[in-house]
Amino acid sequence: MEFAVLLASAGLAPGAPAPKAAPAVWQTLLMMVAPYIGYLLVLPLVYFVFRRTWRELDVEALEHQRETLARGELDKRPLVLFVTTAVILTLQWYYDRDFYNAHVKPWLREVEQNPGILPFGLGQYVSMKQYGDLYSLSWWVFTRLFGYTVFPFTIWKIAFPKDSLLDMGLRGKGFLSHAWIYLLCLGAVIPAVFMVASEPDFGNYYPFYKKCSRSWVDLIAWESQYILQFLGLEIFFRGFWLNGLRRSLGSGAIFAMAVPYCMIHFGKPYLETCGAVIAGIALGSLSMRTKSIYAGFLVHVTVAILMDFLAISAKDGLPTVFYPP
Repeated sequence: MEFAVLLASAGLAPGAPAPKAAPAVWQTLLMMVAPYIGYLLVLPLVYFVFRRTWRELDVEALEHQRETLARGELDKRPLVLFVTTAVILTLQWYYDRDFYNAHVKPWLREVEQNPGILPFGLGQYVSMKQYGDLYSLSWWVFTRLFGYTVFPFTIWKIAFPKDSLLDMGLRGKGFLSHAWIYLLCLGAVIPAVFMVASEPDFGNYYPFYKKCSRSWVDLIAWESQYILQFLGLEIFFRGFWLNGLRRSLGSGAIFAMAVPYCMIHFGKPYLETCGAVIAGIALGSLSMRTKSIYAGFLVHVTVAILMDFLAISAKDGLPTVFYPP
């Protein structure tokens, strides 16, 4: 019996499908360097569109540094922002899933068995069997929203009480006047989304919630939370990060932000992680030009939702019923 199991795991059992042949070395190398060839094509365009914005940021930063030095003060903004970022990303990495499995999940099971624990009869709607995967992802969304908004903004307000949090890219004034940049970004990104959507890595990875096809309730519940997660992400990287550092680092704040933004994509498909570098620079520059996160947020959400729907459609998995069975 054990020998048969070993054969099956090795793909050698009678009737087992033949193992897939490993790609040739040249194919692996081509896949590895392809994104960086794309950098050579896209980065000049990004530079052409945003070079004036980068220069304005550098001029603003130079004036701020001169004023700070003239007062004999130290600019504490990079210290507060980089340490806060390190703490947030570390907590999210080590205590996201572990905390859910150790504390949240057992509590949900208890509520499922004793619905009266929750007020207003809400306990009767808790079903680990039906929605356990969605609850896990909902916790992930919560940790991102809290970690990307409440935590850093609280720290920043304590450190710099005179700063207005609305200046962290949260003002919507002038959004319509920059709508053409939003459309330009979509025009450049959407064709690439359709190209990579056919790759097996993307089809297997997206959507995160694998029961989206079960019903429209499942799909809507997940995509609504997915959108909120992107709002938190844009507030943090394109709002908090850039506006916290724009006067300290100038355009360097954009390129510094692209590093942790790329790193939070580790574990996702390789092409997407590589693309996050360009996306980070482009969306960061867009945010600095419009002084608002909302154009970048719409670009990000449009691409993400499109990728989910393309992945579902490729498997003929769009829901056929409104409520789950």
